[in-house]
Amino acid sequence: MTASWMSHSSTSSSEWIVLAQNIRQNERGEFLKLDGQNLDIGKVVAISRHGIRFSVENEKLKTLEQSVRALHADLDRGKVIYGVNTGFGGSADTRTHGVVELQNMLIRELHGGILPTSVGGTGVGRQGKLLSGEDQKGTLLRESSYSKNYMPESWARASIVVRVNSLASGYSGVRSDILKSMIGLLKNDIVPLIPLRGSISASGDLMPLSYIGGALQGDPGVRVWAKSAHDGRRRVTTADVALRESSLAPIHLKPKEGLALINGTAVSTGVAALAMHDANCLAVTSQVLTAMSVEALCGAKESFDPIFAKLRPHPGQIEVARNIHKLLADSRLTTDGGDHGEGSLRQDRYSTRTASQWIGPVLEDFLLANRQVTIECNSVTDNPLIDVERDGKSFHGGNFQAKAITSAMEKTRSGLQSIGQMLFAQCTELINPRLNFGLPPNLTADEPSESFILKPLDIMIAALQSELGFLSNSAGSHVQSAEMGNQALNSLALISARYTHTALDVLTQLASAHVFALCQALDLRAMRLQFLEDFKPLLMKDTEANLSGVLCNKAQLQGLQSLLWHKFNLLLDQTTSMDTAPRFAHIFRSLQPVVLDAADERPETLPFLKKWSRHCVERATQSFQKCREDYSNCADATPFLGIASRRIYRYIRNELSIPFLRTKDLINLRPTSSPDNNDCPPSQNEELRSPSLSPDAGRKRKRGTSEEIDHTAKLERPAGGCETNHHEHQVHDSSHRPEKRSRTSYSEKDGKKRSATVGSYISLIYEAFRSGSLYNPIFECLDEIKVV
Repeated sequence: MTASWMSHSSTSSSEWIVLAQNIRQNERGEFLKLDGQNLDIGKVVAISRHGIRFSVENEKLKTLEQSVRALHADLDRGKVIYGVNTGFGGSADTRTHGVVELQNMLIRELHGGILPTSVGGTGVGRQGKLLSGEDQKGTLLRESSYSKNYMPESWARASIVVRVNSLASGYSGVRSDILKSMIGLLKNDIVPLIPLRGSISASGDLMPLSYIGGALQGDPGVRVWAKSAHDGRRRVTTADVALRESSLAPIHLKPKEGLALINGTAVSTGVAALAMHDANCLAVTSQVLTAMSVEALCGAKESFDPIFAKLRPHPGQIEVARNIHKLLADSRLTTDGGDHGEGSLRQDRYSTRTASQWIGPVLEDFLLANRQVTIECNSVTDNPLIDVERDGKSFHGGNFQAKAITSAMEKTRSGLQSIGQMLFAQCTELINPRLNFGLPPNLTADEPSESFILKPLDIMIAALQSELGFLSNSAGSHVQSAEMGNQALNSLALISARYTHTALDVLTQLASAHVFALCQALDLRAMRLQFLEDFKPLLMKDTEANLSGVLCNKAQLQGLQSLLWHKFNLLLDQTTSMDTAPRFAHIFRSLQPVVLDAADERPETLPFLKKWSRHCVERATQSFQKCREDYSNCADATPFLGIASRRIYRYIRNELSIPFLRTKDLINLRPTSSPDNNDCPPSQNEELRSPSLSPDAGRKRKRGTSEEIDHTAKLERPAGGCETNHHEHQVHDSSHRPEKRSRTSYSEKDGKKRSATVGSYISLIYEAFRSGSLYNPIFECLDEIKVV
């Protein structure tokens, strides 16, 4: 790896650690300080999703007034300054003396986006009156998805913080009061409803930013999310009401300040920053899941030997190969790439064997995209710019063209499709008995003729990957000339960032399904090994008892026993689609020629052979069925697993209480608890104000009529690295038996049976990804292997 290369894993892990630190500092009352140059993606996530408080450095606030004075001096000298005493865009050939009125008009007239007339069961009438659900009964809007037409709150919050940081640089001619008012909105949790569509990200994100400007002005035509002064409930109200209830004064715009608020890339950049954070997390996840896939498929560590990256030294490939090789440490399921018997593949299939070559270039693209977004977070993107170091001269240009964000998001979305294609291939390989090296079809733990438990998952991931393929298409190539021909080039950055979020959600669902399948497969591997351990001495004993009389000597007996065991293992892998009883009957019929070849040609050989075969079928059937029941009651694959699989498996089984699944676990009963009565309407759905980051994470919480476990872990790192214990790092010998523990699943929490489906379990994993809690064990894997 080149000296100048900072690995993607290190970048992502550092960002995750800093995010946790920011959250802890906020809990101690320490605010983030912005200065126009120090806003990274982690800070955007902390402020927009987790409500971290922030302010602008005092020294920066003082310097803002210099550009304001320079602007007013130019106006006093009669200079023509775009957007201050001229019209806008293609109408910049007009002139005006009403410089203050022009700014207010600009904000108001840009409110052209489509928003729902009702949000979360309430709406706002023409005079700002809240309408009840009854008043709206029967409208077609009740059938629509409210979240289709306005941005999630986290996107709006990200837009505000990026705009504050940009204006803090002091090149935009705005007073410090403007920044303080924007910070005041977030401090009081007042977040404007911003239309989802309508920006081409050419002269920045004009229309979306105008709704932030309207909220600052207390415009009664702008709606915001805010807490009620009466009961503290969060609801949608008008901006004037929200400011009044929070004792915030509306801003009164001065020359250029309206243009400075709305002319920039803040919305595209904020939305892209959140997407980039999620994409980085999923890129790390893809390596962890690949390591788990290698184990579940009994693959070879050889594929990730340093020799390959040494001779093809792409930085991303080097990083991925090193990570996966280390993540497989301690595994008893992988092979060393040594000799393979006849009829078996000498090497793994492409979904795992070429994973480092596949993921590596994606990481390189993500690092570049990460850098582009970070630079944009710390850029001044309005027009004109005022340079106080050059006598306050105004410069007219085009920093608002957000093509850098488009470039970052197109690369990211393409990379997400690539990751999805790999996870899809790995997952389908796991489910298919022709490809999975001895796992049952559909990863069923029951009789294959009676259970097809992962068939819907197999179909679903095909749908998800197809959608990812569509979403990977370029958004930025669909430019249309706009605004009287003035904006003939426009970046479509916000559109690209929006679709990247859609792709992230789809990939998260695919990854959730894959995690579920992997844990099921790992349990099946562990159960198989336990069966083999139990049955081998029985087979050896029956063979000695029934066949010694037809063999010449003990050496011949031992040779036959060894050969029979080898052939038995091969036949066991080849018959996974058969039910238990006919499966073992078929296996031991197939082994009879092996015995005949080794035995003496005596009349009594055939009766001995039939007796041996009958006994072995009975013993194998009973042993397998008993092993299945015993293992199901205390499933624990961890003694066989490597670093990555062990952590994720434990989280899924212990923290989320998702069991090794059998058909009998799919209880077709009504849930004992009713769905949440969500006080916050739909815009909160994407907020990801993670339960994993709350002080009450992991505690029981009341939900409906029953208690449920909040299956999330607090996002924090103990000093000196992740918590481990000696047991986690042992290589267990074959005599180890997992300690028996009661089988408690999500469907049986608190002794109450709940409705459980494959989909409900995958949904729990999906929620753990979206809340961030599942990323804790994933990044702990990186800690354990000490990424560089």
